[in-house]
Amino acid sequence: MTLITKIIRNTVLLQMLLCGVFTIAQNATTPATIHQAVQSQTDAIFDSLVQIRRDLHMHPEVSGEEKRTSTQIASYLRDLGLEVKTGVGGYGVVGILDTGRPGKKIAWRADIDAMPSSEPDVVDFASKNKGVRHICGHDIHTTVGMGIANVLASQKEKLTGTIYFVFQPKEEINEGASAMIADGLFDLIQPDEIYGLHVSPYPVGTIATKAANVFNHFTVVEITYKASNNQDAIVDFTKSLMANAQTYGPDHKFWDPNSVFSLKLGVTHPNTIFKDYDALMHELNVKQTNDTLKMRILLNTSSKERLDAFLPMIKNKIETSAYAKDLLSVSYNLMPGLPVMETPINDAALTKASLKSITNVYGPQSVISLYGVPPFQFSDDFAYFQKEVPGVYYFLGVSNMEKGIAGMPHTPNFEADEEAIRTGVNYFSSMIIERL
Repeated sequence: MTLITKIIRNTVLLQMLLCGVFTIAQNATTPATIHQAVQSQTDAIFDSLVQIRRDLHMHPEVSGEEKRTSTQIASYLRDLGLEVKTGVGGYGVVGILDTGRPGKKIAWRADIDAMPSSEPDVVDFASKNKGVRHICGHDIHTTVGMGIANVLASQKEKLTGTIYFVFQPKEEINEGASAMIADGLFDLIQPDEIYGLHVSPYPVGTIATKAANVFNHFTVVEITYKASNNQDAIVDFTKSLMANAQTYGPDHKFWDPNSVFSLKLGVTHPNTIFKDYDALMHELNVKQTNDTLKMRILLNTSSKERLDAFLPMIKNKIETSAYAKDLLSVSYNLMPGLPVMETPINDAALTKASLKSITNVYGPQSVISLYGVPPFQFSDDFAYFQKEVPGVYYFLGVSNMEKGIAGMPHTPNFEADEEAIRTGVNYFSSMIIERL
């Protein structure tokens, strides 16, 4: 049994696998008939969506080269009757579903790029583009976005307001969202709210999120001293200082990957050890020049508040030490090649409202509540959209232990239960309808 399989088996909600069967709750604010229509339409197009996903998987395109993918998306949206804008921030595509009636304006975002990977595919519909694979699940994201557009277009006469579908390129290199914004995205569309998702190793049939940040905050702490004959002592002092600044010692279960989804310690438990922490990754990197002694280490924190507090705390401890006269600066400074990453910050009110709309329609078993964030994760430039428009970033479960599928993105053997497409289209079509 692989490590990730063990981790997912420990998830408290494995017993909540829905197996693609959904029921309409009776307390949705919109009449149940429209959500039944959502499910009927999703079922009707599900096989075609699977084929779309597999086609995208077989023809992956890396960041900035998503020409074929964007062409496929634009054609599909036009066939649905949507107004379509292409070439936004590169190969970005925007579809506009205007009901012709006044109301709320809601945006849905899906990222479309693949990743370099020379590992062989684990599915029968393997990539035909050498050295490129969809191992982050963006083929699922794109397909779910297209499916939602199809379902909502089929219900257009029953809806009010406007729905925007933003298909974003270049997410993997953290450039696509900023590029679309710089290219006038928010001149083309004026959403009141924005939503998006990412596949995750939670069980298929479930989604997960929380208010505030859903990824950790990370950056590099850089401490610079004057060059001196006291180098060894300064290095030893700084190493000890940084080690003691961590929330958990080296032997704590925090550092065990199994703990992330542990029933008692993991991110789904209200008293999770991953709620409030400062953690340091790797050893302190030391570099001396003729004039300076510079040290760097990667910092992970569970919240922006902790990130903001860490630097002043370190600086204060040095300034009250025997090495105060040697200190030149304490700053955040990313290492070369490490992209500047903003962290998605979910609007608290929209998180609560959108989760409620999903549980009202599909039941409480459909949602996994999160209370913490795993350490040492990369983030998502969906955050740049959220800086312009309040929104919510969701995780879509794609694992299925009965099928031997442990859907951990960015791993060589990444695989997803395609029933997750049905889940995503159903849940989020209904959510958007409820929000409208």
